[in-house]
Amino acid sequence: MATALSVTSPHRSSCLLRFRRDPTSTRETLLSFGLRSRHNQIRCESLRSSSESRVTRRGEAVVTAAKKRHQSPERCAAEGILIGGGEVEVAREVGKLIPERMKVVMLTACMMCLCNADRVVMSVAVVPLAEKLGWSSSFLGVVQSSFLWGYIFSSVIGGALVDRYGGKRVLAWGVALWSFATLLTPWAAAHSTVALLCARAFFGLAEGVAMPSMTTLLSRWFPMDERASAVGISMAGFHMGNVVGLLLTPLMLSSIGISGPFILFASLGLLWVSTWASGVTNNPQDSPFITRSELRQIQAGKPVHTPTSSTKPNPSLRLLLSKLPTWAIIFANVTNNWGYFVLLSWMPVYFQTVFNVNLKQAAWFSALPWATMAVSGYFAGSASDCLIRTGHSVTSVRKIMQSIGFIGPGLSLLCLNYAKSPSCAAILMTIALSLSSFSQAGFLLNMQDIAPEYAGFLHGISNCAGTLAAIVSTIGTGYFVQWLGSFQAFLTVTAFLYFATTVFWILFATGERVF
Repeated sequence: MATALSVTSPHRSSCLLRFRRDPTSTRETLLSFGLRSRHNQIRCESLRSSSESRVTRRGEAVVTAAKKRHQSPERCAAEGILIGGGEVEVAREVGKLIPERMKVVMLTACMMCLCNADRVVMSVAVVPLAEKLGWSSSFLGVVQSSFLWGYIFSSVIGGALVDRYGGKRVLAWGVALWSFATLLTPWAAAHSTVALLCARAFFGLAEGVAMPSMTTLLSRWFPMDERASAVGISMAGFHMGNVVGLLLTPLMLSSIGISGPFILFASLGLLWVSTWASGVTNNPQDSPFITRSELRQIQAGKPVHTPTSSTKPNPSLRLLLSKLPTWAIIFANVTNNWGYFVLLSWMPVYFQTVFNVNLKQAAWFSALPWATMAVSGYFAGSASDCLIRTGHSVTSVRKIMQSIGFIGPGLSLLCLNYAKSPSCAAILMTIALSLSSFSQAGFLLNMQDIAPEYAGFLHGISNCAGTLAAIVSTIGTGYFVQWLGSFQAFLTVTAFLYFATTVFWILFATGERVF
C-alpha cells in the first residue's frame, strides 16, 4: 500500500475541484441546501474510497510487474509499467523524443572517438617521421610513449577534480587543451625533437581526464542495469577512433602532408566543446531538457545515491591500498594498458616490418581489429546488463566479463607468434582486441561498484599505475625488437601477464561497495 501511494496520487473528487474553482459560490450553496451538502459529502467519501481502491490495485500491479521483470517496484513505477490488470500506462511528457541520457552518451562516444583518433594520428605519422629524421627502433618507442609522460600525472588529479566538480567542466577543459596540443604537434615536429616530446607530453596531460570523466558522468546519468551498455557505447566510440585515425591519416599524409590530420582532428575537438558546453549537465536532475518520467527512471535504478558534488575528502591512499579489491582493479588496469598500448603503438610497425606491407596496407590491417572491438564492447555491456537484470550478482558478472577480457587476448597473442601471413595476423589481433573489450564490463565498471563516491579518484590511481605499465611496454617493445629482431618474446610475456592477472581478479575482485 505504501508503495502504491508513493507511485500515484488519488484522483481528486469533483466536489473538491468545484470548491477550488469558486469557493465563495460553493459555500453559499452549501449553507442554503444543507441536505444537498450532506449528500455531496457522502458522494465525496464514496469517490475517495473508490479512488483509494483503484490505487491499491494499481500498486499491486506494479509489484507483479516488478517480479516478472526482475526489477524493483520503484523502477517499474518510474517507467510507468503496470502489468497484471491488462493495462499499460506510460507517463511520458514527450513520447517521441530521444531520451536525454542517450544524447549524453552519444556526445560522450564522440568525445572518446576524438580522444583515440588524436592518439592514433601520431602512431601512423611517426613512420614517415622516423624515416625522415633517422630514428632507431628504440628511440621510436620513446617518441610513442611521450604521450604517456603527461597522461600519468593527470590521471589522479583529473579523477579527484571529476569527483569534486563533475565530468562536464573537467571534460570540456580537457578536450579544448588536447585539441590545442594536437594542432601544435606538426609545428613541434618541424622545430625539434625536444619540442615534439613536450607537445606530446602536454597532449597526454590533457587527455588524462577523459576516462574518469566518462565513467563518472555515465554513472550519474544511467541506472545500474543500463550502465554497462552506456559504457559500451562510449567505448565503441573510443575504438572507432582507432579506425578513423588509422584510415584517414595515411590518406591525408599522402595528399596534404604531415600537418593535415592534426589540423582536422583539432578542429573537430573544438567544435565538440562548443556543443558539449551548452547541451549537457553533470547530473540529470540539473538538466532543463530531461522529462520527469526519465528522471524517475534514472533515480529508481540507482541502489546508492551519488551526491552532486563530494563534500567528503577523498579517502587516504593508504586506506584504498589496504583493500584487495582495489589491487584487483589496479592489476587489471596495468595488464589491460600493457597489452592495449603495445598493440595500439606498434601494430602499423608490426605489419610493415614483419610482413613487408606498405603504410596504407598496414593501416587497413590495423584498423580491422579496432572496428570489431567497438561492436564486441557494446555486446559485452549489453550481456552484462542482461545478466544483472536476470538476478545474477554484480560480483559474478564482473568476474565473468573480466576473465573473458584477459584469457581470450592471452591465447590469441600466443597464437600470433605462429602467424605466417598478414591476413592470419590480422584475424588473431582482431580476436585478441575483440575479447579484450569485455574488460569494459569488468574492472572499468567495478570502480563505481566498490567506491561510488570516489570512483574518479580510484580511477586516477589505477590509471596512473596502468599508464606506467603502458610506458614500460611501449618502450620495452622497441628495445626487444631491436635486441632480438622479432616481436615474439614480448607477445609471449604479455600473454602470461594476462593469465596471471585473471587468477588474481577471480580471487579478490568484488561487486559490493567497499568505500
